[in-house]
Amino acid sequence: MTKIAFLFPGQGSQKVGMGSDFYNEYSSVRELFDMAEETVKLNLSRICFQGPMETLTATINLQPALTVVNLSVLTAIHQAGLDAHVTAGHSLGEYSALVAAQSVTREDALAMVMKRGELMHRESVQKKGAMHAIVGLQIEAVQAILPQAQVKGTVSIANHNMRQQIVITGSPAAVEAASEMARSLGARAVALKVSGAWHSELIREAENDFQAYLQALSFRKPVIPVIHNVTADVIDNPEEIRKIMVQQLCSPVRWYDTMCKLMDDEIEVFVEVGPGKVLNGLLRKTLPKNYPARLHAVNDLKSLEVFLKDAL
Repeated sequence: MTKIAFLFPGQGSQKVGMGSDFYNEYSSVRELFDMAEETVKLNLSRICFQGPMETLTATINLQPALTVVNLSVLTAIHQAGLDAHVTAGHSLGEYSALVAAQSVTREDALAMVMKRGELMHRESVQKKGAMHAIVGLQIEAVQAILPQAQVKGTVSIANHNMRQQIVITGSPAAVEAASEMARSLGARAVALKVSGAWHSELIREAENDFQAYLQALSFRKPVIPVIHNVTADVIDNPEEIRKIMVQQLCSPVRWYDTMCKLMDDEIEVFVEVGPGKVLNGLLRKTLPKNYPARLHAVNDLKSLEVFLKDAL
């Protein structure tokens, strides 16, 4: 049997209009949107389909909006009778992966990401932050320059996306200092358009409130493995999953290690489930040339049809 991985994107993959063709085609997706809008008290269909982009990208809107679109694509794939052998999600996308694994309900996942967005927004207003992508250095080299930059403030690794693409996060002066050092070593440093220092100590005060919120929600043992951002490994215990999702707020996303684990598990078909092709792009630059993989980015009805023809 072909081994399939579902990969769910996070912030950065959004675009105005995302999910609209699934909404128009599937009554089950329209029902999902109705449930989501009732859960988070936002007009997600308008935000997703009409924007404007400034409204969509506000983290308090984006987190439930992107999640409902990820779940819409998943709904269409499931309706065709397909499922994955393993799943993972990049940062925010990890909540969609938990739904795919039946570890949390769709309703609870949407409630979680709404609360997550509110808390992250609260912290970003109180503590100005920045995030830069460092391209051309391996993670050990980036880790080596951070202590020198930390004299300017908080700075740490947010995402390890590829072998030589690392996102740093923290206070603007410290992030810029680290970027300057990276440039002096021959790397490129690109400022990201974000409203806060995600996955950093600057939003640590959100953890306790998020932990308290998650205590009221149910987690179950996943029916398919979920590779988690914090550990780049599988966790079966529901209480450990609850704890790891709190830790994920301020911990690095170990995406490169996650992709390496999927290769070790000999995954044959990698499917990006949600808007954009960001994860496909990272994967294409990570997979060895001799690795026998097929990649799909399912983000509209046409790409769904292509994937189904390949998988069925």
